[in-house]
Order: sequence, then C-alpha cells, then structure tokens
Amino acid sequence: MMNLRRILPSLFPLLFIIHGAVAQPATISAAGGASPPPKWQTLSGSPPSVVARGGFSGVFPESSQYAYQFAVSPGSVRDVVLFCDLQLTKDSIGICKTDIRLDNSTSIATVYPKRANTYQVNGQEVRGWFSIDFTAEELFNNVTLIQNIFSRPSAFDGSMPMSTIDDVQGLKPPGIWLNVQYNAFYREHKLDALDFIDLATQDIRFNFISSPEIGFLKGVDVKNMKTKPKLVFRILDSETIEPTTNKTYGVLVKDLANIKTFASGILVPKEYIWPIGDNGYLEPATNLVTDAHGLGLEVYASGFANDMPGSYNNSYDPVNEYLQFIDNSKFSVDGVLTDFPSTASEAIACFAHNSQNNTPSGVGHPLVITHNGASGIYPGCTDLAYKQAAEDGADIIDCSVQMSKDGVAFCLDSADLSGSTTAMPTFMSRSTTVPEIQNKTGIFTFDLTWSEIQSLKPNLFSPYASFGLLRNPAAKNLGNILALPEFLTFAKNSTVQGVLINIQNAAYLASKKGFDVVDAVSTALANASYSNDTTRRVLIQSDDTSVLSAFKKNPNYERVLLILEQVGDTPKSTVEEIKQFADAVNVIRSSLMAFNGAFISSYTDVVTEMQNSNVSVYVSVLRNEFTTIAYDFFSDPVVEIATLVNGLGVDGLITEFPATARAYLRTPCSNLDAKLPYTILPAEAGGIAGLAAPEALPPAQSPAPTLEPADVVDPPLPAVSNNANPAPAQTPGAEPKDSGQLSNAAVSPSLCLLVVMLSYMYLRHH
Repeated sequence: MMNLRRILPSLFPLLFIIHGAVAQPATISAAGGASPPPKWQTLSGSPPSVVARGGFSGVFPESSQYAYQFAVSPGSVRDVVLFCDLQLTKDSIGICKTDIRLDNSTSIATVYPKRANTYQVNGQEVRGWFSIDFTAEELFNNVTLIQNIFSRPSAFDGSMPMSTIDDVQGLKPPGIWLNVQYNAFYREHKLDALDFIDLATQDIRFNFISSPEIGFLKGVDVKNMKTKPKLVFRILDSETIEPTTNKTYGVLVKDLANIKTFASGILVPKEYIWPIGDNGYLEPATNLVTDAHGLGLEVYASGFANDMPGSYNNSYDPVNEYLQFIDNSKFSVDGVLTDFPSTASEAIACFAHNSQNNTPSGVGHPLVITHNGASGIYPGCTDLAYKQAAEDGADIIDCSVQMSKDGVAFCLDSADLSGSTTAMPTFMSRSTTVPEIQNKTGIFTFDLTWSEIQSLKPNLFSPYASFGLLRNPAAKNLGNILALPEFLTFAKNSTVQGVLINIQNAAYLASKKGFDVVDAVSTALANASYSNDTTRRVLIQSDDTSVLSAFKKNPNYERVLLILEQVGDTPKSTVEEIKQFADAVNVIRSSLMAFNGAFISSYTDVVTEMQNSNVSVYVSVLRNEFTTIAYDFFSDPVVEIATLVNGLGVDGLITEFPATARAYLRTPCSNLDAKLPYTILPAEAGGIAGLAAPEALPPAQSPAPTLEPADVVDPPLPAVSNNANPAPAQTPGAEPKDSGQLSNAAVSPSLCLLVVMLSYMYLRHH
C-alpha cells in the first residue's frame, strides 16, 4: 500500500486534464467582456463558498486522494474549500473520514475481522472499527477506501488508501476546512484534537475549524496560530444533545447571541433554513440566516448531494436547490457543504442572478422541444403541462396524436390509456392486446369515445416511482387532455415558436380502424392556419417514412424521422436515404453515447454524419432524475445538457423538464466563446472510467448496430378501410378549458440508494 501512496500523485495531473473537459475557469477579457459582479446577500457581500465534503465524494470514495484532487480541478470554482472530518489514530495521526466507524467506508472489516470494538460515543453505544484502535501504519499499509453510498460508482473501491490532513495540504487547495466531530470521545481515550491542531497549524493553514462541541471550540487558541481560521459551530439534528451543555441543538440554535461569543459562524443542515413538510414540499424559509447575519454570524448549509433529492419543488434539478439558498430575494447563505462541488459551482457562477434572462433559442442554439409538455411536472399532454412548458421557455411543444373511437384526434403519449390516465379500472372490460402497437394488454384510445376519454383523469407518470423518485404528487391527476384543435390554438396564442406533431400507428389506424390520421392532422393544421403561417414552425414527426412523405407537399412543414432503435453509425448512404423523407432525425441518447456500465466510454459520430448532410439531430428523452444520468455527468442534468449542446452539437433537446434546458441555455456559461471566470464544458468520454482499474469496470457495451438504408424506408400507407365506426364526434372547441391554478414543481424527498443497476440498464437502452 505504501507503493500505492507513491504512485497516486503521478496520476493527479491526469485529473486536471480530464476535468478541464468538464468545466474550467476562463480569462476575463481586459476589454471588460465580463459583467460587473453581482451583489450577494451573504454577510460579506462576496459569493458563497463551495465546500467539498471529503472532496468530490459524489463520484469517488469520500476523503480519497482522487476525491480531493477532483474537487480542486477546474470543475469547481477557483476558491473551493476542501472539507476534512478529522479522526485520530492510536498514535495521534490525523486522518480524514466522516464516520467515526471506519467499517462503513473502508475495507477494514475484511482486513482486520477480529478487531471490532464497542464504545460509548456521546452517550450512545456504537459498535464498529475505530481509528483509535489502530496505528497509522496499520491503516495506511493495509486498509483501502470504498464507496459507502450504493448509487455511486464502486469502480474505485480498494484502489486508494485513506488520506491524512497532510495529504490534503499537499494539494495546495485554496482553502481547508477541518471539522472535529468527536473530540469528547477522543479525550476519553487520551487523545485530543486540540493538541493535534496545535502541532498541525505550524505547517498547515486552516481557513475554517468547526465542531458540534462547544467545549472544543472554546478551547481552540486562534491567537497563537499563524493564520486565523474562522471558528464555526456545527449544529446537528434538533433533538441531538450537545455534550458540553447537555442541551439539544434545537435549543442552542435559538440563542445566536451566545453562539457569537465563541464562533464566527454556524454550519447547519439545510432543513434548518428551508424546512420540508411531511408532504415533501418546501415550507416557508425560517429567519435563521437573516437573524444570524444581523448578529454578524455567517451561515453555512450542509446536506447537498445531487443523488439525494430534497423537496418536490426542485423538479430533480439540483441547481434549483442551491438557488433557493443563494439567490432569493431575502438572503443568501455564506457557503454550502456539498458532495458535488461542480454543481454548487455552476449554480453560483452561472445560474445565480440570471433568472430574468428569458432569451429564446436563436441561431446557433438548440431548440428546446417538449416531450408531452412539461411532463416532469404535470400529467403529460394536458393543458397544465403545455402551459408550464410555455412558461418554462420551451421553443416547441409537442402533441402525439391519438384517435378516439368516434374519430376525434387528441394529444396523448400512447394509444394505451392505462398508464397515462385513470382508465383502469373503469374500462378494464375494454382491455385487449394489439400486437401491431404493443405486446402487452392495454386499453386503447380507439376503443373509447371522446366523451369517455374526457371523463378520465390524466395520470402523472413517474418513471422511477419504484425507487421512491416520485414526480409532483400534488399534481398527479390535474389537468385536461386536449383535442388537437385545442392544442394548436393554445400553441398559437402562447409564446412558443411552434409545434411538433408526432404521428403514431398510422398504418394500423388506416387498415384496421378506418382512420386517416394523416388527413386528420393536415385538416387540423389547415383549420388553425398553420399550413400557410411562415412565422410558426411546424415539425411533423413519425417513425414511418410514408407518413413523412405525405407531408412533403407543404414546404412550411419540417419533417422529423423518429429513430427509436439504438444505432451506432449512420453511413452516408443511409443519411442520403433519410434526406428523401426528412429534414431532421430524433434519436435516443444511447445512439450518441456508448457506455461501459454507467460510465460513458465513447461518443458516436451520428450527429456529425447527419449534420454533414444538412440533417438536423434532436436527442430524446432528457429527464432530470439522477438515475438516468451517466456518472460522467455527476448526477447533474445540466452537465449532460452542456455535453449534448457544446460537445456533440445537437440541434434540439427533447425533454420532460424544459425549464432545466432553458435555464442552462440562457446562462452566459452556455456560450463557450464568452470570456468568463467560470464556464461549463462537455464531459470527456472515458475520462472518469479511465481512472479505474479495467477489472473493476463492468463489461463494455457491445457496439450498437449500423443504421442501413434498408432500415429507413417503410412500405406505403395502406388505404383507409371501410370498417364501421360511429359517426365522428363534433369537432371539439378550439379553446382549451382551464384546469385552474398551476401548482409548484416537484422533486421527491426520498433517498434513492439502490439504483446502480437501474442506471446501467436505462442508459444502455435509452
């Protein structure tokens, strides 16, 4: 293991190269290209600090050398602070580890199976493996680190030793935060963190020293230190008892004036500032920050992690959560303690103070196209989902056209009503199997009349509900399903640039049900004056080239070929075939990226091959839930979007959360030509996985098949049959009904740990 400790530093420069491809500082132009810095509502008026808990512990084992090195790479703001939770060995060596029990995040239980012990820790009996029972040599020579959160990569387990505070100092970070969580316990065993600090400060510059123990903080002799660190009182859960005073932290935090006598700031769980109700939604913010600032106390918030969602209000966008704490009209915390310092950095450097920039997509910017409206917030294809999408800055809203039994064209993601509405159990007797549409049994739109469909409530689909990741439960059944004319009227009266009409199952509907869906769409567009309107964009999408051919006669319509299968290559002959039918393609994400487990191993050339022949490329479907995002993107949908936009150069983003895509595109950081102190660059394929031992990675994905010309062309549409159908219903009114007040957006508060396999399977097939 000592050899490993010598080898690891030689790999550190590689981390700078890799993560320079994710986000790095840029030079501010001498001509004043950067905007004046905004005024922050922190106590000092400066931007909030980004404090990396155990380094970049959202990807690497916490407090490992890779984690610390990655945290100070250009992916974080320049003044990032490294956070070390101090533990003391039997021989008084300081190591960085969050939990006092080493067995939760190291291999110690395997290496020393008989050396577990039981101690009283702050009045509670705790069993495990403790640093006080081992010398530093025993730990460094034999014990390695492992990832203790199962939703995070395990590929680095067993490859790195524990870090000392000297290792952290050796990286020359902008700042070091030393947290002493258990000094009362150490003093019971004839060790003392105060003695350690007295020695360490002769060589190490601590910017912050924190502890939940008042007695320890009062014993820190700042006056005799070469540099004067800030002393921060760490507040624990409100019912936990502080060992010096024997009072609960919930009581102590109410006496900020007393805290000011021994500390310059407080570090609190984020729920002390923004409580979350039992329903999973945010409650009003407390006055803690403003009260503390009024007394001259700084406030730092802890508990931020992209893969541990907070309230439903954030719609699984971790940037939104940071903005609650740093960019509201009343206060800003002075710093955030996070497992993902890159996301905190982008929230501060790119997104804060930028909410008024509502610029739509222009030349050189990809389109933001919805998938069933803002279906991450409201039930898909409802009036509320479309209203939310328009408010969120979508360029194009979409309607997947379905047909009712009596011939009404309306918007719904699937011909099967059972998943997207409350059709079950009311119409269970109508369930059937239609192999031409899907293998499983369903309740199909063409077996119910429009009035029957209108009697149903929409259902907000949560693709990861089985893992506790629900979408906006307060809106689960809100909204009205829109007929196609209602949808077109809404779009025309809104701020969106145009519409995407997705046509499904045209051959089946014509031959088996007697519906000409192509004619129904053409008529609706003409009646809504879209056919001759050159100011509004109309995208006609289908996976059937014969459907696209039917719309070729109208040059105002842009035709989009939907390619549902994963493809790895599109030769020029195939692209030329596509050009006969379409102006653009809509491909799934896995057609643009090859995976090694949940890591990206390479990017394909599909975008370049298409665009070289003037075929635009849209990518779908983007979701915010971290389970659908590759490890290379750090559980951060913004990094995925930045990679698709500025790395692969896609022409459109098809998303269920248009607000996330629009928020990124309107930040100055989305412009790689802007000379900013910080920006977000694309993730490098293979960059993170390349740091792991090959044997630690899952088997590489087999190459995706090449899309051949023969795969593109579909047979002509069949003639419309004379199947007896009830007379078409009267065309619904063009004005959609109002579903009432829009409710807040959502994110699940549930922690989701057992999701690695879900991420792997989803990424391989989407």
